[in-house]
Amino acid sequence: MIEEIIASHYFLVVLFALFVLLGIAIPKITAGKPLKFRKASFIYTMTFQAIATMAAFTGLVAMVIGKYAFGMSIVLMVLIWMALMFIEIKKYRTIKTARIEIVQTYQLLQNLFYKITAVEFFLIVVMIVIKMMEAKGAVSLP
Repeated sequence: MIEEIIASHYFLVVLFALFVLLGIAIPKITAGKPLKFRKASFIYTMTFQAIATMAAFTGLVAMVIGKYAFGMSIVLMVLIWMALMFIEIKKYRTIKTARIEIVQTYQLLQNLFYKITAVEFFLIVVMIVIKMMEAKGAVSLP
């Protein structure tokens, strides 16, 4: 049973990473349409939060059912999850409150979207790599 829960957690984390990677296309898809960019950003943020929360919940269930210690590895995952949520909420709030009809502001927000999405993807990949190395015994976190 615990193996299935861990597999579900892994699947959701990979799905989340792919979703974030595909999210880079949002500024391109909505190019020249600031209001559609704002709407797409809202949908992206809500989906981002949903998938991230599902992954975090399955990880929590795995930790409790598998009786894993609340070690540095899990603390790191929680901190990365919190950082991702904070960054995503701030990004959307910036897009929501900006005067997006101004061309320079719209272009700035598109560039911001690219950069923040790249940082979010990097954080996810770092955590995946650390967990894979830990599973193979290449690195040991207390």
